Amino acid sequence: MGVNHYENFPVASLLLPPRFRHPVAQIYRFAREADDFADEGNDPAAQRIAALDRYRAELDRIERGEGPRLPLFEELDGIVREHQLPLALFRDLLDAFTQDVTKGRYANYGEVLDYCRRSANPIGRLLLHLFDRASGDNPVWSDSICSALQLINFWQDVPIDYAKNRIYLPQDEMATYGVTERHVAEQRCDGNWVALMRFQVERARALLQSGASLGTALPGRIGLEIRVTVQGGLRILEKIETARYDVFRQRPVLRWRDWPLILARAL
Repeated sequence: MGVNHYENFPVASLLLPPRFRHPVAQIYRFAREADDFADEGNDPAAQRIAALDRYRAELDRIERGEGPRLPLFEELDGIVREHQLPLALFRDLLDAFTQDVTKGRYANYGEVLDYCRRSANPIGRLLLHLFDRASGDNPVWSDSICSALQLINFWQDVPIDYAKNRIYLPQDEMATYGVTERHVAEQRCDGNWVALMRFQVERARALLQSGASLGTALPGRIGLEIRVTVQGGLRILEKIETARYDVFRQRPVLRWRDWPLILARAL
């Protein structure tokens, strides 16, 4: 799994067959660099959106059969054409990153899932197209895994996101559990917070497990990579529970000693 971005997805893991490692790395490079426009530095919103628009223009050039102007897209152009990757999935990612610049609160779970549909699910679907496995139940299982991993990332990163003026916890569910933004601002881990986070963790776990069949449906090392990814997400949820849902004082992350357990569970 990556370190700073998309950390609940494996990035060109050694588990993958060698022929896929470079294309996967380029897909993640696109996602990381575009995500940085929304998340990193102190540029004003208009400048961030303009940077994302430049990436949209490069996708348009690829679609028209014109030569890309940015080095990243020269690499992507060949990969997209060789594997017939849908450009709409790359555009969905850009839409999600643009939304991060303009939207910081989510009224309900449906809004959060719609964000996941564009911020995370395209990665899984692009990999399925890359592996030539984008048929049957595979896309549905992939969406469940990817959305769950995005949710897990939200719940481990509540204070980090708040520093960027974002709260991905659904506002209606916060109200139901008696949690307000002051809980996040004051890093208050009381009974209300614990109840809300327990609900979020259990729902994310159920969503992740609902897509786990993808790990046995895909063959060989590709399937193992998916199973490792699922087990990594489940391990982070265990760490949130072990911390009694206090994600403020110690961010739940995977460490070297977690990997033997994750691999054993995946096998």
